[in-house]
Amino acid sequence: MAPNVWALGRAEVEQALRNGTLTRVDASRDLAEAMLEQARGAFSAAEMVTDVSVESAFNLLYDAARLALSAVLVNQGLKTRGEGAHAAVVDLVIAQTEPPRQEALRAVKWMRSVRNDTQYPNPDRPVASRDDFDDAVRHVPTVIERAGMLVQHMPPF
Repeated sequence: MAPNVWALGRAEVEQALRNGTLTRVDASRDLAEAMLEQARGAFSAAEMVTDVSVESAFNLLYDAARLALSAVLVNQGLKTRGEGAHAAVVDLVIAQTEPPRQEALRAVKWMRSVRNDTQYPNPDRPVASRDDFDDAVRHVPTVIERAGMLVQHMPPF
C-alpha cells in the first residue's frame, strides 16, 4: 500500500522548504487541535471587544485565522519562519487546497495587510474599520472550520 501523500501544492511546499521559508517540525495533531481551540477563543474575544476597540477586534480576527491556518501546517510537521512567515502560512495552505478556489482563505491575505496597517500605523494608510471587521467576521469562522477539516484529513508532509 502506498503512503498517504497530499499531492496538491506539494511543489510549493518543497520550494518553501528549500528556500528556508518553511522548516520541518514534529507533526502534531494535538498541537494543531490546541491551536484551533485558541483560534476559536480569539474569534470569540474579537466579538466581545468590538464596541471597545474595532482595531483590536480586527487584530483578534486576523490572529484567529492565522492560528487556524498555522494549525494545518503544524499537523503536517511544517512551520513557517522568518520575514514573511504570516504571508507564507496563507499562501502554503491555499496552494494545498485549491482548486476549488477558497474565498475565505484568500480573505486572510487582505486581512493581513489591514492588520499590518493597524499594528504599524502610517498616516498614508487607514487602520482597521468597522467595515473591515464586518467583512472579516464573515470569513473567519469558515477559515477555522476548513482548517479543522484539513487537520483531520491531511497527513504529515
